[in-house]
Amino acid sequence: MMTNTYLPHVGGVARSVSTFTEEYRRRRHRVLVVAPEFEGPPLPARQESVVERVPAIQNFNGSDFSVRLPLAAGLSDRLTAFNAHIIHAHHPFLLGDTALRIAADKNAPVIFTHHTRYEDYTHYVPFDSPALKEFAISLSTEFANLCDGVIAPSESIEQLIRSRGVTTPIKVVPTGIDLASFARGDGARARRKFKIPPAAFVIGHVGRLAPEKNLPFLTAAIAQFLRSAPEAVFLLVGGGPSEADVRAVCEKAGVGDRLILAGKQTGRPLHDAYRAMDVFAFASFSETQGMVLAEAMAAGLPVVALDANGVREVVQHERNGFLLAADATVHDFARHLARLREQKRECAGFAATASETAKQFSREHCAELALDFYREVRRATRRERLVNEQSPWSSFLNRLQVEWNLLASTATAVIDAMRSDGEAAAS
Repeated sequence: MMTNTYLPHVGGVARSVSTFTEEYRRRRHRVLVVAPEFEGPPLPARQESVVERVPAIQNFNGSDFSVRLPLAAGLSDRLTAFNAHIIHAHHPFLLGDTALRIAADKNAPVIFTHHTRYEDYTHYVPFDSPALKEFAISLSTEFANLCDGVIAPSESIEQLIRSRGVTTPIKVVPTGIDLASFARGDGARARRKFKIPPAAFVIGHVGRLAPEKNLPFLTAAIAQFLRSAPEAVFLLVGGGPSEADVRAVCEKAGVGDRLILAGKQTGRPLHDAYRAMDVFAFASFSETQGMVLAEAMAAGLPVVALDANGVREVVQHERNGFLLAADATVHDFARHLARLREQKRECAGFAATASETAKQFSREHCAELALDFYREVRRATRRERLVNEQSPWSSFLNRLQVEWNLLASTATAVIDAMRSDGEAAAS
């Protein structure tokens, strides 16, 4: 597993890699995670023992991401000893490039999970521009076509990347969740911890507090709802650069005292926090899968969300919540939150359906889908490579080809970005 983000970093990709790693190990598969160093509490020894950390720049450009530095020679030694059958890249750059080089050396197939709409994250780069967004799209597409297989976390993302020109075989595999852990969460314990009255109606949200999450809209809608529901509170779980903005919106609306910032939570405290909520609210357009939505539903929560990639596969309008149009107003969103507070029977029915929906996202089922794809890709690449028995010379040629492909894919992405920039300037 080659990933630019991993625990103790809290985010969707890190949690996805961790979930699959733990499930594969439970099935007695060997896993090595290669990831940057991150600030934060150390992982338990059992988890950290399968992680190879690489030096990284912490908190790149004011974000909570790490950017890895050039790899040390010792990393190659450990990878050689590991003898991987599959190289699984979780990003198309930095350690993604490394994944292709290692795969060429080992003559192993490469799987790439397209976790992210990278064009939604270019604001973390100092020279963000429309051309950079086009570059991000082109680079991820070109990278996918250098791999032997691509995993899309949702059908929406499969359709999106196919429309962008990905021709590599694609398999839809969501990130699985531990259903029992979320169902067993102790909501009363979380309410005591955060001093939430037992009778309070709790609107909740879990996620990174970052610009790409559409938090100004979400917070404004929840604040409007809170003004009409004096017993309600907003429980916000997560951390990130937009925390101050969220607080400012609530204070301006006069409901700052009913915003509960729980910070980053993992494990049992996270499960408890979900169970302390009555409704889960979500407004992001940058998701590739609805992992936190599945977690919320596993905890028995109805959801109010905006229609977007990765969301529509989970939220079924008027069955397990409300899926509102992408251009819904703040007032529309607040009105549907109020409806769930007022219509208790409808809310309970949505919650029951939500629990059933979550079963489609069990970690066991999703891990089996991924393992089946690994086997399928290995069979296909083995047939191709049996034609040309490997030798030191052919291994060298493979590595040379990879370097050329990486250079060519980057050049293509640059040209696409320049063309896009020129068209924008002419319009």
